[in-house]
Amino acid sequence: MGSQEIIKIEDDFTLIRFQNDSVDAFNAQREVDSGLIQFHFGIKGKAKFIFNQGNYALELKEEKSLLLYNPQKELPLNLELAPNSWVISVIISIKKFHALFSTEADYITFLSADNKDKKYYNEGNISPSMAIVLSQLFHYSLHPSIKNLYYKGKGYELLSLYFNRTEDPNAEQCPFLIDEDNVMKIRKAKEIIIANMAEPPGLQELADEIGLNLKKLKMGFKQIYGDTVYGFLFDYKMDFARKLLDSGSYNVNEVGLKIGYSTGSHFIAAFKKKFATTPKKYLMSINPNMQ
Repeated sequence: MGSQEIIKIEDDFTLIRFQNDSVDAFNAQREVDSGLIQFHFGIKGKAKFIFNQGNYALELKEEKSLLLYNPQKELPLNLELAPNSWVISVIISIKKFHALFSTEADYITFLSADNKDKKYYNEGNISPSMAIVLSQLFHYSLHPSIKNLYYKGKGYELLSLYFNRTEDPNAEQCPFLIDEDNVMKIRKAKEIIIANMAEPPGLQELADEIGLNLKKLKMGFKQIYGDTVYGFLFDYKMDFARKLLDSGSYNVNEVGLKIGYSTGSHFIAAFKKKFATTPKKYLMSINPNMQ
């Protein structure tokens, strides 16, 4: 099942981790007052924010962010999280937000006096430095006693990076990912293995193709995506296989071949490892009339 973890950083400053590792969509709802700004970050998979009793929706895709603010009306959080998707949301009051910035921050449009009563929606890209912080928020491994302090620091760091127009790559404290070029290379590695999932390159070949050494590829991939290269690819292939089965256009053997399994038995074993059921049983569960 999906889950949500609500971390109260301070009064009027909340961080929420949404995590759905199941095969079903997960819905989360939360009241949000009109004086609050919402920042939503798509880390993995995709999500959808639903408004006006389902009459309007905003999609949040992987590696994208949404900023939502409407001082005229409440924007309750109604999130539909797709299977195998992660989102982090930051909700902060406009008063606290204003206090974080100097009067020179005139490039932040809705901080101006003229705009303080206007609604403001914005979709943006998650920068490489923000991706690192978001990954750290999901792969927290410090002592529970300092959890709140850690999240507080990361919450403020995330907001500062969101509004940083000229990122300084030397500002990162990660031992490897101090260079945005490295982060872009890791993202390129992800694109390459997805595009060639049926016949993925070896790790050394992949490292050579993106221009990193093998150690940096392994370390960087784990830091950004929270898994090894082939662990990430396995999950991706299984999710892709499930979508092909959902389409009703392919049989089990055809799906296995499409994602790189030369024998049906290997595909069945892999699918069962991921979803705790065989492809055939899964097909029967979504189509009971199947013989």
